[in-house]
Amino acid sequence: MHPIIDRQKNHGMYFRVLAKGFHMFGGDHLHAGTIVGKLEGERDITLGFVDLLRNDFIEKDRSRGIYFTQDLVSMLGVLLVALGGIHVWYIPTLIEIFGDDFVLQFGGGTL
Repeated sequence: MHPIIDRQKNHGMYFRVLAKGFHMFGGDHLHAGTIVGKLEGERDITLGFVDLLRNDFIEKDRSRGIYFTQDLVSMLGVLLVALGGIHVWYIPTLIEIFGDDFVLQFGGGTL
């Protein structure tokens, strides 16, 4: 699903809407973009998605595409999944970006 949203510019739904809905309706894991690999995106915007999925209180940060402070009270965060053209050499970069609380999914295109 994420490749469709990343590659197709006129798909009719912005990923931030999908991510916020997913968080609010109790989703447990979602691919939020990797910034590196074949599903790369803009770093600040992707980190805005990460904030929106992980945190229950999000401060306004226009550089990350978050235009107002959002309090999601005590809703559990969503576990981030990194996939799509990533390989072992991206692991240090992904840990720098996402911290140590995410899933790495390596597929057939890894080797």
